Amino acid sequence: MNDSFCSSVCVTLLELQEEPRRQERKNGTAMAAPATPAKPKTSPKSIKFLFGGLAGMGATVFVQPLDLVKNRMQLSGQGSKAREYKTSLHAVASILRNEGVGGIYTGLSAGLLRQATYTTTRLGIYTVLFEKMTKADGTPPNFFMKAVIGMTAGAIGAFVGTPAEVALIRMTADGRLPPDQRRGYTNVFNALIRITREEGIPTLWRGCVPTMARAVVVNAAQLASYSQSKQALMDTGYFSDNIFLHFCASMISGLVTTAASMPVDIAKTRIQNMRMIDGKPEYKNGLDVLLKVVRNEGFFSLWKGFTPYYARLGPHTVLTFIFLEQMNRFYKIYFLDS
Repeated sequence: MNDSFCSSVCVTLLELQEEPRRQERKNGTAMAAPATPAKPKTSPKSIKFLFGGLAGMGATVFVQPLDLVKNRMQLSGQGSKAREYKTSLHAVASILRNEGVGGIYTGLSAGLLRQATYTTTRLGIYTVLFEKMTKADGTPPNFFMKAVIGMTAGAIGAFVGTPAEVALIRMTADGRLPPDQRRGYTNVFNALIRITREEGIPTLWRGCVPTMARAVVVNAAQLASYSQSKQALMDTGYFSDNIFLHFCASMISGLVTTAASMPVDIAKTRIQNMRMIDGKPEYKNGLDVLLKVVRNEGFFSLWKGFTPYYARLGPHTVLTFIFLEQMNRFYKIYFLDS
């Protein structure tokens, strides 16, 4: 998100928490446990949320160029059938040629702030709600409740992260405009200050509704498809529960999630990047965006930027896992076991 965090991160983290309870119920060891067992040391919730956000930020450093290309593709040919970029590779070549190597990292500061706000909020709310819904005997919520929790956490996280999202869209879109039309934000904080001063505070939440709608769609699609694909791969007998399985399941889930969420994502991108024309907004709402895109650019233009959007999901998930695991490992070694 560029939804970026991944529902699969939440799913797998909580599956790891559930695994000991499942084994206890399976082996019947839960009943034989002492009345007051010693609880293993765990990191505080604040540390878990912090690490979740930092892991997402670390992954964003690697996948930011894909976000940039996706946003440029979604804005390409806006208002007509003539596209600036024919393919994702053409977009990359054009960006490198016109803006240099540093151009592919345009908007990185906004991407990092988005992870710091959206991912941390989403992961935190998901974890808190999940624990509240877990029964006293350790039985986790059923799949339907997980989906509801995930969609709720995603929507709230999207609301919190919308200002950074607006800055990200505008910063990544700037390079495609003629020099006299560029906004010229130097970093995400400069963008937020200027947007507030020049367009008012409400503009920071422009496109909030489609942003939240996209988060709900992503969670609904990703929670179901990730869990289902992970189980299907395990059932083949060729996979064990490791990073390779997570990567494969993420890529399958990403295909479903991308197809389901891209129309909402393009509506969000267009609204957040739009300018006022003769004192009137370019689009009335998300539905107006979709209708104009279909009418002026063709039905399949709703999936512009599919390749970089899809290519981002799996690697971002795996990189988030790696960073998260390493931070948890070092915290355990230096703070819990010391």
